[in-house]
Amino acid sequence: MRLPRTLPRSLAGQLFAMQVVLIAAVVAGCAVFAYVSGSAQAEETAARQVRVAALAVADSPSVREAIRTPDPSAVLQPYAERVREDTGIAFVTIMDTERVRWTHPDTTQIGDTFLGNTAKALRGQTFTETYTGTLGPSIRVVTPIRDDGKIVGLVSAGITVDRVSSQVREQLGALALAAGGALALGGIGTYVVNARLRRHTHGMNAAELSRLHDYHQATLHAVREGLLMLDGRRRIALINDAGRELLGLGADAEAVGRTVDELALPAPLTGALLASEARVDELHLTAERVIVVNTRPVVGGERRGTVVTLRDHTELQALSGELDSERGFTQALRSQAHEAANRLHTVVSLIELGRVEEAVDFATAELELAQVLTDRVVGAVEEPVLAALLLGKAAQANERGVELVLAEDSLIDDGALPPSLAQRDLVTILGNLIDNAMEAASEGPEGAEESGAEVPAPRAAGAPAGRARVTVTALADERELLLRVADTGAGIGPEAADEVFRRGWSTHGAGRGLGLALVRQAAHRNGGTVELDAGPDGGARFTVRLPLGDRTAAGVRAKEVTA
Repeated sequence: MRLPRTLPRSLAGQLFAMQVVLIAAVVAGCAVFAYVSGSAQAEETAARQVRVAALAVADSPSVREAIRTPDPSAVLQPYAERVREDTGIAFVTIMDTERVRWTHPDTTQIGDTFLGNTAKALRGQTFTETYTGTLGPSIRVVTPIRDDGKIVGLVSAGITVDRVSSQVREQLGALALAAGGALALGGIGTYVVNARLRRHTHGMNAAELSRLHDYHQATLHAVREGLLMLDGRRRIALINDAGRELLGLGADAEAVGRTVDELALPAPLTGALLASEARVDELHLTAERVIVVNTRPVVGGERRGTVVTLRDHTELQALSGELDSERGFTQALRSQAHEAANRLHTVVSLIELGRVEEAVDFATAELELAQVLTDRVVGAVEEPVLAALLLGKAAQANERGVELVLAEDSLIDDGALPPSLAQRDLVTILGNLIDNAMEAASEGPEGAEESGAEVPAPRAAGAPAGRARVTVTALADERELLLRVADTGAGIGPEAADEVFRRGWSTHGAGRGLGLALVRQAAHRNGGTVELDAGPDGGARFTVRLPLGDRTAAGVRAKEVTA
């Protein structure tokens, strides 16, 4: 049977094994060091102990008096045994200068020759040595006994090496117990830490984590959607290339670590990124783009941050605007076709009734009205896209009962606009301004009261007050393109002049208010400006100025427009 392939140990498991080995090595090293130092310390302590005992015996007056007697052993043997028992040493041997013992723990050894070195002591020195005597290896001290400055005997006090070793072994047992406890506590602490690490790494090993990081980086740079990750303090923890582009952050700008408030984003977008609740497919505008924002908090017992995805909606919004325009054109053409059929039936009926002259007058009057506007637009605006847009909007305006007028000073020659000025932006700007103006004009001044807007000041003296009207001015010279749209509607109060360009602002309820925001965005994208003031007919007047750059006057020719 084939054994299954053994998976590599997880990163937490590897760290646990390494830490256990490291702790064991440290504890073992400390134990060995403590044992060696403890042995040396025990030998040093034993040497000090026997040295003190030997010096105390050598300085005792009773010892000197006993040496003067004919039988020193009778007095010194009991005395030496008391000292040995009181100090806990192995032996106290008192001898004469010829090394003949007067005392010994084994009384049979009294009178025999001392086994050890005495030459230094006979010269008046006290020394320590390790020597094997009758009791085995021992640590001993030999010192002279002086009487009136004369060396009359020697004292040797010692402790056996076995007794010192037994003391060290007792200490080693306690040391081993402490080392075992330290190893156990270290192992438990390491297990707890690594269990937490295992949860955070999901049991993956180092190779898997490295591979996951490589895939993570590749995905961040490959995905076309913007990805933004915020930590719990609303600082940028991660952002990909698309996110930098959509938020207008340069590729070289240091974004990671900055808070959302420091990015200088529009207030609604900043609010969406800082929101504690999830946001789904919210539409927001930056200086140059329309983006769709989705946010989801990362929650794991506490708020850990937010994951934000950004999608570029600029092109789709522009296409949607063009589609709305095309739909409006289609509806206008359908209405015109229906109206043309009614007029044709009227002409035929007049002919059948024998009123030929009246039929001709009716037909030519309608043709002249349509042809005047067409000639006016084609003669003044030779830019095909703008001319087509104006004609289409004129049909829409007529259907809604609004008169679309091209101002007398309008003039845009063919080729006057540079290729860098996107036609789509022109359609966005002029189309949205005309749509808003037609809606305002069709409602009339009374629409201000119904919508909640402030009623503007009365019209200037002498201004016509008849049919609802939208006046369009389109003028290009060497420096700039001017697009101006004025209406006869209710107008916009001064207090709302700064709010009209904010996404969502509208006097017609929720779900509206994107057109003017797109106008300002398109103008800003081309380095232009948008201004709002009161029109000559009492309604609102929007003026857009787009710089055309340094161009020669060859593409712009003067032309008078006749009424």
